Amino acid sequence: MKKDQSLTRRKALMAGAGALGAAAAAGLLTPGPGGEAGPPAAPAPGPPARRPREPSAYRLQPLAGHGPPAAPGRPPVRRAPLLRLSGLGRAMVLTFDDGPDPRYTPDILRTLREYDVRAMFFVCGEMAAGHPGLLTEMAEDGHVVGNHTWSHPLLTRLSRAAVRTEMESTSDLVEEVCGARPLWFRAPYGAWNRAAFQLGAELGMEPLAWTVDTLDWTEPGTRTIVDRVEGGAGPGVVVLAHDAGGDRSQSVRALRDYLPHLLDAGYHLTVPRRHQV
Repeated sequence: MKKDQSLTRRKALMAGAGALGAAAAAGLLTPGPGGEAGPPAAPAPGPPARRPREPSAYRLQPLAGHGPPAAPGRPPVRRAPLLRLSGLGRAMVLTFDDGPDPRYTPDILRTLREYDVRAMFFVCGEMAAGHPGLLTEMAEDGHVVGNHTWSHPLLTRLSRAAVRTEMESTSDLVEEVCGARPLWFRAPYGAWNRAAFQLGAELGMEPLAWTVDTLDWTEPGTRTIVDRVEGGAGPGVVVLAHDAGGDRSQSVRALRDYLPHLLDAGYHLTVPRRHQV
């Protein structure tokens, strides 16, 4: 992963990213505004696109409809990503993109373990291939391991065959390391297109976006990240943060701050379960 690209290039890529609106999934997740030609569901985050390469008893018990996935069937082809949980009280989901990175992911895993909280990690295949032990640790701790493509490209600029390779290679690796294929997919930069939705469904994955973007990849300061999470906290919120893609020390420190605050405020930090469809 190229971790030191300039902010200017990030913004340029973000501006070019296509995105679609949102749709609901079996009553578990709710959509945001927009349709096929609509604007992005949230600011497109993350490091710049890279050239694809060949794949080489927590504190809060699971709420109803949550917990480890139970072999769902193939999902429908959606026209937009899912954005948030619905109908589950003060439930929230923490998600981390772009890893695993041995400099930051272990600290995030330790903090989540300390508070007995499960989260979602949308991993890039090229990072996971170099650090399979961290992928194993995620799975053993009960976290959800999602697919964030192999090399974090801008999918809207790839051919359909290239999109499939990016997604399928990562799913294959996750299955090889964790024993199960990922059930969730997130497009880099939040740049979704028809091919991503169709191929994601073919590979058995639901598309998940986010409700609150910490913008931690801009390194705005630990306090700013904490304020964004706590200020955006609410029922059904999906928080986007990163455990790789650059200097993520602020993200690590911020998690240590806001996580106990959210729990003390009565929020249930949980992970979604896919219902059989």
